[in-house]
Amino acid sequence: MRTTYYLTLLFALLIASCQKKPSAVIPPSIIPKPLSQTTKEGTFVLHSNTSLSYDASFKEVANYFSTFLKETYKLSINETNKNGIIQFVTNTEIKHEEEYYLTITPQKIKIESKTTKGAFYGVQSLLQLLPIKTISDQIGIPCLAIKDKPQFVYRGMHLDVGRHFFPVAFVKKYIDMMAMLKMNTFHWHLTEDQGWRIEIKKYPKLQEIAAYRKETLIGHYNDQPHKFDGKKYGGYYTQEEVKEIVAYASERQITVIPEIEMPGHSQAAIAAYPELGCTDEPVEVATKWGVFEDIYCPNEATFTFLEDVIDEVIALFPSKYIHIGGDEAPKTKWKNSKFCQQFIKKNKLKDEHGLQSYFITRMEKYINSKGKQIIGWDEILEGGLAPNATVMSWRGIEGAIEAAKQHHDVILTPGSHCYFDHYQSTNDGEPLAIGGFLPLEKVYNFNPIPEELTPEEAKYVLGTQGNVWTEYMKTTAHVEYMVFPRILALSEVAWTNPANKNFENFKSRLPFYLKRLDHFGINYANHLYELSGTVDVQKEKVTYSLKSDTAGKTIRYTLDNTPPSATSTLYEHPITIDEDTTIQAASFDNQEQISSTFVRKINKHKAIGKKITLSVPPNEAYNAGGKEALINGINGHHKRFGDKEWLGFKDDSLSITIDLGDQKEISSLTTRFHNGKGQWIYAPKKITVYLDDVKITESLIPISEDLTVTHKTTWKAKKAQLVKIVIPNYGKIEQGKQGGGHKAWLFIDELIIK
Repeated sequence: MRTTYYLTLLFALLIASCQKKPSAVIPPSIIPKPLSQTTKEGTFVLHSNTSLSYDASFKEVANYFSTFLKETYKLSINETNKNGIIQFVTNTEIKHEEEYYLTITPQKIKIESKTTKGAFYGVQSLLQLLPIKTISDQIGIPCLAIKDKPQFVYRGMHLDVGRHFFPVAFVKKYIDMMAMLKMNTFHWHLTEDQGWRIEIKKYPKLQEIAAYRKETLIGHYNDQPHKFDGKKYGGYYTQEEVKEIVAYASERQITVIPEIEMPGHSQAAIAAYPELGCTDEPVEVATKWGVFEDIYCPNEATFTFLEDVIDEVIALFPSKYIHIGGDEAPKTKWKNSKFCQQFIKKNKLKDEHGLQSYFITRMEKYINSKGKQIIGWDEILEGGLAPNATVMSWRGIEGAIEAAKQHHDVILTPGSHCYFDHYQSTNDGEPLAIGGFLPLEKVYNFNPIPEELTPEEAKYVLGTQGNVWTEYMKTTAHVEYMVFPRILALSEVAWTNPANKNFENFKSRLPFYLKRLDHFGINYANHLYELSGTVDVQKEKVTYSLKSDTAGKTIRYTLDNTPPSATSTLYEHPITIDEDTTIQAASFDNQEQISSTFVRKINKHKAIGKKITLSVPPNEAYNAGGKEALINGINGHHKRFGDKEWLGFKDDSLSITIDLGDQKEISSLTTRFHNGKGQWIYAPKKITVYLDDVKITESLIPISEDLTVTHKTTWKAKKAQLVKIVIPNYGKIEQGKQGGGHKAWLFIDELIIK
């Protein structure tokens, strides 16, 4: 009996010791990458008897840390007055207010900072060293030393709630995810043509009328004819809800900047109060996307309204800044307004752009009088920049360069690198988006400091921001899919020293963070194992090479129009292309397919890989594949104009010359033009072909409402070495259409010569 007793006791002790075994230690994979990180020997073990102490100023951060442990790991730790095993300590020798030191030894964890902000960011790094899930009540943490601070003072994320409205709970979740990545500014886009989303008590019709539209566009704006769902849609945040969100963000060291659009994107407000427009004619809250001509009229009624709105907004937001928009304000109503034209003449303004500058400057003076400063989109540069304005450059980097050279603060958020409403993959299965193409790597490689700036001018670059315009994001899950993981890449752009950045290293840290997103129920896009490919031509031999975004994975492919499987041909060397070929491929981990199926059709034709010359370069934002994309055998996506195969131009005429190397018999040219009129993109009206400088054919291109226009021109077979294609720009867009009065964009795809 005694032997049985001791064996039972020994077994119980063995079980107890196993239960107390710490969780497995995970390798450090912190995002954004710290300035300095040194791994040490040993492991710190976090358990329920761990004590916590903090200086008084760090109480809020210490409570945040304790609450996180309790909610995530069901682990409670004990507070003590001083000398805790985990310590939050004030270090006055640290100069930067967002800087922190994190030291982990087997005996102690110490977070040192000058301010609460730094301490909070130290906590975020510490939390990323913890396992995502564990059944153990003891958590192993690797020993290391980190000294860290951000590259930029402004690290922002934007959310448009005007096109689609999202509940308070989601806005808080969005803020939580920003905080985990050390982002510090939430740009809340609250007013739009399609809906006014903030309660203004002095103007109740904003809640009754402007906050709701009668229906919403179905599908893409470019789909013709437009269709609508017939369902009333809308909502707004009460002032109490706004206060709640602002306080929630503040606890996470995030400043909330509200955006109240003016003078454009104001149709919803004018629908509620027609006297704010230039015609006094009733309009309705917009039901489709785009830019609308009904903008605020610069009369006293409008300025009184906006000043009253600003008064209530300022009372809700302690932020230093108020964002006033200033973008995409068509001047048609102002040009046709007797009042506006008299106002321009009376105040000796140059034109309608001068009137917009007057409008912005007047509102800036009022906002400055309330102790606040304005931020505006780069259109506020037109007609002259308001004296104290900060410019948010979105139409490229030119606005930032111009403003910084005038010694104005700037925030870089160009559509080419920071618009998370763009597609992030060329896969057909991607959810509907406005257009464009912004893959993870392109976000990561963004440099917010333009090369054109001197070191002194570069000091005016405050930082960068990701923008989330929600025309095509009806649900919170869709927003998450578009934001993650691109926000991770942007966090490293904003925080990490460029010398420490490396995309391959970033990708090696990404899988662990994706597991965190799984744990928190974030619907992210996982393109980590996606395939890409390139065409190569050597002495007339055309081959196609496949590459996985992640090293060490197996690639299998087919050429018979069937999806790849674990038994398909193993990719070991470039695939020879002797004719038009469709490749389907995927990444595999053992027998499991871990990527989506990559499909690429290669058009075998006589211009592939030849020398090509353009009379004008493509626009910087739409030149991902370079001029060679026009003759690499690959068509762009049939609905998206922002991938690597489409090139975008904005010039009077485009001339393309292809040198075939020697005389070749040719008889046709086939190409495609994007015709996305909602994005100001129009197919040309004609195309002219020359062979060895002799005009062979000039053909008209029929007017079409199709999203892509394929045009083939043929002639009697002729030998030639030089093929010259002249494509005039469509010209100015007709008034009344999107972009009316502006020159159209030209987007061109593969030039197939046979």
